[in-house]
Amino acid sequence: MINGRANVYPPSFANVAQLAEFDEVIDVRSPAEFAEDHVPGATNCPVLDNDERARVGTMYKQVSSFEAKKLGAALVARNIACHLEETYSSRDRGWRPLIYCWRGGTRSGAMTHVFRQIGWDAFQLDGGYKAYRRQVVAELALLPARLNFRVVCGPTGSGKSRLLTALAAQGAQVLDLEELAAHRGSLLGSLPNRPQPSQKMFESQLWCRLARMNPGVPVFVEAESKKVGDLRVPEALIARMWQSHCIRLDISGPARIALLTEDYGHFIDNPLPLIEKLECLTALHGRNRIGEWKELARQCQWGDLVADLLVNHYDPAYSRSTLEHYPRLGEALVIRSDDASHTRMQALARELVGE
Repeated sequence: MINGRANVYPPSFANVAQLAEFDEVIDVRSPAEFAEDHVPGATNCPVLDNDERARVGTMYKQVSSFEAKKLGAALVARNIACHLEETYSSRDRGWRPLIYCWRGGTRSGAMTHVFRQIGWDAFQLDGGYKAYRRQVVAELALLPARLNFRVVCGPTGSGKSRLLTALAAQGAQVLDLEELAAHRGSLLGSLPNRPQPSQKMFESQLWCRLARMNPGVPVFVEAESKKVGDLRVPEALIARMWQSHCIRLDISGPARIALLTEDYGHFIDNPLPLIEKLECLTALHGRNRIGEWKELARQCQWGDLVADLLVNHYDPAYSRSTLEHYPRLGEALVIRSDDASHTRMQALARELVGE
């Protein structure tokens, strides 16, 4: 009640399908919950931080639900006040936020209530994050079958990722799994200063991309196995990719070496992480060969090292995996080139988009 009158904005709920209708999506869960996964594009304004949530939970278990609720209410009220003063004070009267917590209960309900009392047309996500997560899982099992993929194949160093980037710049529909996974997909594929997201966050980003794609227009994607680094590609998506038409990049050896030397420059700047990772290949190649590769890295003989790795490790693995998983590779459009530079990939992208 405000001055004895009923609130003109009674409690309102929205569902996951309505996410795009709001000016802002606010996740009021703790920073740790938000870091594991959240609605893409949401901002994190926790009504209980990590430590506060743990305190309330401990009190609930060890003392009583009543005492826990008193503590929680005080903390939530204080944090909402801070968010109003520091984050939302400049929002105008027409602002329409959507607010969610874990189950769509107390935490999001408290902030939604306060915002509606102020006069903002705030909504609460029905079922909270759990409802959102259920929909992501359900739709990832269905969306890939509706899309028309063009799988870009080619051995390591062929410029597949560069071609995807160039295709996206030309306005083509592109699903870059390695970009979303923050990993180049091989033993040496981790990116410097960029950890991989959680499995759930990876799936959220995938869902967000797939849900926006036009089923009537091809989607270009790089050939992958079931995992990109530590992350699993959803079963329905990888199965659909394995059934799809292929484009095969046939790039000369010198061009591949030049590309890999450029793209993996962080190992050239600091060879120690590379030397450590090579140790993981001992079971496959034996200590003598691994020792040779380590010595080439120590001596900065990058051309020789890359060439040897391609011939003895990457190319055989690519041949086995791709031929096994992509049965339509024999029908692929083959693109041959002695150049895998960004400029060349941009030209190829223009040709592919213009077909």
